[in-house]
Amino acid sequence: MEDMLKDFLLGEHLLLVGNQGVGKNKIVDRFLHLLNRPREYIQLHRDTTVQTLTLQPSVKDGLIVYEDSPLVKAVKLGHILVVDEADKAPTNVTCILKTLVENGEMILADGRRIVANSANVNGRENVVVIHPDFRMIVLANRPGFPFLGNDFFGTLGDIFSCHAVDNPKPHSELEMLRQYGPNVPEPILQKLVAAFGELRSLADQGIINYPYSTREVVNIVKHLQKFPTEGLSSVVRNVFDFDSYNNDMREILINTLHKYGIPIGAKPTSVQLAKELTLPEQTFMGYWTIGQARSGMQKLLCPVETHHIDIKGPALINIQEYPIERHEERSLNFTEECASWRIPLDEINIICDIATSHENEQNTLYVVTCNPASLYFMNMTGKSGFFVDFFDIFPRTANGVWHPFVTVAPLGSPLKGQVVLHEQQSNVILLLDTTGRALHRLILPSEKFTSKKPFWWNKEEAETYKMCKEFSHKNWLVFYKEKGNSLTVLDVLEGRTHTISLPINLKTVFLVAEDKWLLVESKTNQKYLLTKPAHIESEGSGVCQLYVLKEEPPSTGFGVTQETEFSIPHKISSDQLSSEHLSSAVEQKIASPNRILSDEKNYATIVVGFPDLMSPSEVYSWKRPSSLHKRSGTDTSFYRGKKKRGTPKQSNCVTLLDTNQVVRILPPGEVPLKDIYPKDVTPPQTSGYIEVTDLQSKKLRYIPIPRSESLSPYTTWLSTISDTDALLAEWDKSGVVTVDMGGHIRLWETGLERLQRSLMEWRNMIGQDDRNMQITINRDSGEDVSSPKHGKEDPDNMPHVGGNTWAGGTGGRDTAGLGGKGGPYRLDAGHTVYQVSQAEKDAVPEEVKRAAREMGQRAFQQRLKEIQMSEYDAATYERFSGAVRRQVHSLRIILDNLQAKGKERQWLRHQATGELDDAKIIDGLTGEKAIYKRRGELEPQLGSPQQKPKRLRLVVDVSGSMYRFNRMDGRLERTMEAVCMVMEAFENYEEKFQYDIVGHSGDGYNIGLVPMNKIPKDNKQRLEILKTMHAHSQFCMSGDHTLEGTEHAIKEIVKEEADEYFVIVLSDANLSRYGIHPAKFAQILTRDPQVNAFAIFIGSLGDQATRLQRTLPAGRSFVAMDTKDIPQILQQIFTSTMLSSV
Repeated sequence: MEDMLKDFLLGEHLLLVGNQGVGKNKIVDRFLHLLNRPREYIQLHRDTTVQTLTLQPSVKDGLIVYEDSPLVKAVKLGHILVVDEADKAPTNVTCILKTLVENGEMILADGRRIVANSANVNGRENVVVIHPDFRMIVLANRPGFPFLGNDFFGTLGDIFSCHAVDNPKPHSELEMLRQYGPNVPEPILQKLVAAFGELRSLADQGIINYPYSTREVVNIVKHLQKFPTEGLSSVVRNVFDFDSYNNDMREILINTLHKYGIPIGAKPTSVQLAKELTLPEQTFMGYWTIGQARSGMQKLLCPVETHHIDIKGPALINIQEYPIERHEERSLNFTEECASWRIPLDEINIICDIATSHENEQNTLYVVTCNPASLYFMNMTGKSGFFVDFFDIFPRTANGVWHPFVTVAPLGSPLKGQVVLHEQQSNVILLLDTTGRALHRLILPSEKFTSKKPFWWNKEEAETYKMCKEFSHKNWLVFYKEKGNSLTVLDVLEGRTHTISLPINLKTVFLVAEDKWLLVESKTNQKYLLTKPAHIESEGSGVCQLYVLKEEPPSTGFGVTQETEFSIPHKISSDQLSSEHLSSAVEQKIASPNRILSDEKNYATIVVGFPDLMSPSEVYSWKRPSSLHKRSGTDTSFYRGKKKRGTPKQSNCVTLLDTNQVVRILPPGEVPLKDIYPKDVTPPQTSGYIEVTDLQSKKLRYIPIPRSESLSPYTTWLSTISDTDALLAEWDKSGVVTVDMGGHIRLWETGLERLQRSLMEWRNMIGQDDRNMQITINRDSGEDVSSPKHGKEDPDNMPHVGGNTWAGGTGGRDTAGLGGKGGPYRLDAGHTVYQVSQAEKDAVPEEVKRAAREMGQRAFQQRLKEIQMSEYDAATYERFSGAVRRQVHSLRIILDNLQAKGKERQWLRHQATGELDDAKIIDGLTGEKAIYKRRGELEPQLGSPQQKPKRLRLVVDVSGSMYRFNRMDGRLERTMEAVCMVMEAFENYEEKFQYDIVGHSGDGYNIGLVPMNKIPKDNKQRLEILKTMHAHSQFCMSGDHTLEGTEHAIKEIVKEEADEYFVIVLSDANLSRYGIHPAKFAQILTRDPQVNAFAIFIGSLGDQATRLQRTLPAGRSFVAMDTKDIPQILQQIFTSTMLSSV
């Protein structure tokens, strides 16, 4: 509107061009409202004449009275004239606006004259002077399908100040929809904006033909505002039902709506949540006592040294952005998985760590990969992710086998957007600022004195350094060496480290609170509690206190103590459960400090009183029936005579305190599959199962994670990272995020309250479905099966239940139908289904099952034989057809939208001379001048059906160079894909388009591949043509007949009458090799004005094609190094000829 105002103040008339429903009228209304200017409105249509544009008939007291039209009123009074639908009126009518704007003069039908300058009046009568405030604002759609308007911009665009109006940006559209539907839930508005944004981009690409606009979204939101109980999916259907007749279009629309979580087609009963198993009873395990050793030793004092860290850098790094294709997963079924997307991983990439940060209600996910080391990070609700490559950054200090393992810790405010990366073997610590795109290396004081790393022939084992990141959001981290005897606390904000010396060798460290840490000793697995002052002062060295933590079993009486083997926790929460959750979990009202943990023997363990109370802490556990395979014991391989320990570095366990849950990923071998799936169901292939231990409801759930689409070949390396093909992190307070090794990220809701709320919202979106449903009635037949057969066909198609006579029956046996048992294949005759039970189906003897299976296979083979095709041929054809399936669909949409071009001699109406038109006698009596008709050639009306088909000749290059250079750029395969696409797309469009395909090579310029009277009807015939092309280019003579082939095609095609003629030459750009000059080629392409001839170059050595394209006439040549570009090129070709006046 600001741009419009600038032009308006300069005295310009305005033209707004845009699709239907983008808000052109709304913009003009608001514009004039802000300017406080009166307006006149006129809407044009196909029957608008010059007379109706200037005079307006109306009936007063039974008499026809002619009044000034809005145009004349606006000219007289200085109002703003808004001309709507200007592209719909005939061009000769709208051209009178040109004289008014350019010359300031116009003659009206009643003899009056409009003039610009009052000085020219000089007492003359019948003169209307243009008011100085008069302005025109013209609104028009873009030309062509689906609006079927004239090219108003091309005709009159030069006299107006033009503004293109597009749909508003997503955030603007969302803000506007909030005004229309203040009570419509925000997530629904966001889904609608995202889904319609995608549909518009598909329309721009030519994949769908109607550009769904803001008007449709506004109507949906208004409807939801007025009828809030009606489901979103049924309201959305009101907009899209028109397109449901076209299966391809319907599939694209449904997939797009599903992608953004609009559950069109889902039923309220389609809920597939994981099966709930009962958690075992809790067991009182004893006490954890702190510092009360029998020797009287209360605590050990540990000295602390403080140093400043060295910082190297900054080094500026490149952060690449990539788009995220996020899919909402609750489209047809409601499951725990709510969304997923992929990160662009290479096949050899291995994901080694993931982490999330929660700042200002923004959840950011960080994914680190090794081989090579790189970091992917993204806002979990955003549309783009970012990628940083560290291939050159991490120093490779170890020789021989180098398996880096990098962990990531996101920092919190005020260091938001910064992450620490730590490599475990080299102990390299990097600080990455993702907003400032800078990288620093942090060197800890202890690192300066470390000895050189051992070479692979040394007997010593490689050292492993670890990072504890539980409090990374508070900007401090803890580093330690496995089997080392010191802890290093890194305060990133202050740039200092505090090194704590310990009297024990460490195995692992858990930060259970900011000032209390649980340490596990390396040989005996003895636990210790280290307490440190809240702030270690830099001046004097502080002192930390180390207490021995005893695990005492419950007293068995008689003074007998049980020896228990210490188990190492996989995860301990760093905060406590609320009093309500704690009371609910241990089933007694209690308020106390507590921690929740998980290890290989227990689903979950709660330690009540730990770590804040010094009195003995009670330990309650929910024990597993059998311990998980010990992660530290398996010897997986012998490498150069040395045992490699197969301890996965990731425990894949998180504690969700807000939902009272412990969530972890287990491999399928650790999961009770028999309890989850019925005995006749084969468990799916998975990356692992999410085990949800819910201490609130005392239930256990196992959620399968779909198998990753690709997996790194480095399986031994993978096994050292995790024992499942996916890693786990906390997403928010009631959900988790998993990333599988193929780079697929999935968000899961596990909290029961959150799931119930989401399920209610999902069902509200579906609404009550009152459509006809197919009824399934379970029944037992009590009959035995004999042998499978098709069954008799019932001419009346009556429903048959049970029995084994009729084909298409239900709940029977032996015949083809639905819901029965022992039949050869399914056959739906449209009746209510009577379903026999699964148990009865299972009882069918194996030989009958085999016979049914064989009969089904025979029916399938027979279908293949009908089009005389072997399985091998089907697979070969699928290679070409599958590659262009989407392009075929796009091309068919383009063909649907083609319009008539040919001119015909017919009566031209609304003429000023010629024969009197009987239909216009009354108009003549009232003073209308254009009441005659005469014979002449008439341009077809936009959108009118073709009287004759269009003709297309495809001239393809099958010369030796196509075969020769196919290995370099795939040009021959691309040509075959293009020919396959044309043959498939033009099928059943014979009344609109007649095509033939000829080839040219060193053997000749007119090699018939597909004659016009022998169009291939099935896949076998199409495959034979593709095979012929391949064989010809392999065995033909060297040489090139591109010019002769093009010239011959242009001469031959005009011999038959057609609506329009097209010759499209598919060729490589290898003309210079045969001494062919581009000017000669250009001359041939433009030799016949009747024929629209174009060249598409699909093979090029270097920049051959682009250089050749520059020398040919503009718009006559295209470069397509990818087959998917060809439909868009053909759309450009057809559209350009439709808009041209040739």
